[in-house]
Amino acid sequence: MAFFIGRLIGAIPAFMPLPCEPVFQIHLHMTTYDLIEYIVRKHEPVSPCSRSSHALSQCHREASFICDRRHRQTPAPVRLRVCHSTRIGSPLMSLSSRQSVVIALIVASAYFMENLDATVIATALPHMAATFGVTPVRLSIGMTAYLLALAVFIPISGWVADRFGQRSVFGSAIVVFTGASILCGLSNGLVEFTVARILQGLGGAMMVPVGRLAVLRSTEKRHLMRSIAYITWPGLAAPVLGPALGGFISTYFSWRWIFLLNVPIGLLGLVLTATFIPNYRQSSRRPFDVPGFVLSGVALTCLMYGMELVGQPYGDWHITVAALTGGMVAAAFAVRHFRRAEHPLIDLAPWRIPTFRVTLEGGSLYVVSVSVSPFLLPLFFQLGFGLNAFAAGLLVLAYAAGNLAMKTVTTPILKRFGFRKVMIVNGLLTAVTIALCALLSPDTPRTLIMLVLLIGGLCRSMQFTSINTLAFADVPPARMSSASTFFSMVQQMTIGLGIAFGAIALHAAVLIHGGHAQLSLADFRVAFLLVAVLVLISMLYFIGIEPDAGCEVSGHTRAASQ
Repeated sequence: MAFFIGRLIGAIPAFMPLPCEPVFQIHLHMTTYDLIEYIVRKHEPVSPCSRSSHALSQCHREASFICDRRHRQTPAPVRLRVCHSTRIGSPLMSLSSRQSVVIALIVASAYFMENLDATVIATALPHMAATFGVTPVRLSIGMTAYLLALAVFIPISGWVADRFGQRSVFGSAIVVFTGASILCGLSNGLVEFTVARILQGLGGAMMVPVGRLAVLRSTEKRHLMRSIAYITWPGLAAPVLGPALGGFISTYFSWRWIFLLNVPIGLLGLVLTATFIPNYRQSSRRPFDVPGFVLSGVALTCLMYGMELVGQPYGDWHITVAALTGGMVAAAFAVRHFRRAEHPLIDLAPWRIPTFRVTLEGGSLYVVSVSVSPFLLPLFFQLGFGLNAFAAGLLVLAYAAGNLAMKTVTTPILKRFGFRKVMIVNGLLTAVTIALCALLSPDTPRTLIMLVLLIGGLCRSMQFTSINTLAFADVPPARMSSASTFFSMVQQMTIGLGIAFGAIALHAAVLIHGGHAQLSLADFRVAFLLVAVLVLISMLYFIGIEPDAGCEVSGHTRAASQ
């Protein structure tokens, strides 16, 4: 199945070449790569399109001379290869700062579209169920199918991008996602809607890690933090805005517009992708890891489905335990396979990089804890305060406003204090704001409630940007594809686990208060305190970060913080 998808994507043209696409690319082995890259940069004119034949021949002569001198270290021949619309092998960082920003904004728009569709139908389920003639509970399979498709196909995204080129895959993912959105909007039955949602999940699974990979490969490290900030905010804002936007559209217009609005965004994104995103792909073709795909697919499907059942108040716990147990067993076999396979679908090598590992460990706990907020806050204001859905949504918008407002000051803060101090202090502030939510009551002034949520959104945005940037600060270019796939897979799992943890926290609070059927204000207070404790636990991982970790990305020096 995955091979067929790869062939299908590879058959789609790589769109139009970049207006100023680099004309040549050097293929060689490790011992002379840095020297040859230096020669290419030295003879490269200001505009990549104006490279002269003299510069090319001069570069060729110097490369041959160096390889003759270093023949013992590099027995394989060094080849200069002309390539116009596709860059093969390790990319040379010749894109301008402005173009890297444009690429980040393109990917951010696609991220927003993908993240919004994951949550926007939650409040539109009653209207959609009435159209399909089913109950809202049965229609929730559409949300589950989308999340499961994301989980299954994310692991193959890195292989597909390396095989067919990141622009081809990212553009094709936009086409699939937009086409599936049209099918969702035109659906008149549960079966066709579920199939369309699976197609949406397939497109989203390719967009997320491949889009991040395009940003990582096109951005110099000194500008990486800015680009990561651009692609981080959609994942923060969309889950908060999704339910409110879905309720507004389905109430005052038609639920079909929830999906049809993706069409102009997708078409614009496709044009911009074809114009600005380079088509990097690997020069060597590694075989597709079928056992790894099967094992990872089974593991992620079982784990995501099990966590989905945990979040349902009346789910069958036998099925839940079986799904989670089966997922963990399959995950153990998958990790064992990836460690032994010659060409693993998911390369575990980035896990050995300290900054990547600590951001996945501590960052995953943090993401789990803060992913609860978009789940708990609307319920808290509706069931605990007695507000209607629209009024609760307006309060939650303060949380989204904080996510957006922090983007402008993230870079100078990290440059001044460094990742370690910022992630520890900001994590503590996050725990405090979540704990303060437990003290809110219907009598609390609305301005004070919005202030607490605004500060919570600011802290959440700061920490997400720090985690997403530090994770790739020390990853070498050759490992970017596997690191992006690995990171996206874990992040998708943690978001699902966050919703499950919120449900578990509420169930625990109900048991503490005597097992009553109706959720009360006291139950939500206990849940918020449990979430705050989880945030504090995640801080233990960040304490072990080196003081100068990620300094090449943040520009932080020890003298600057003194």
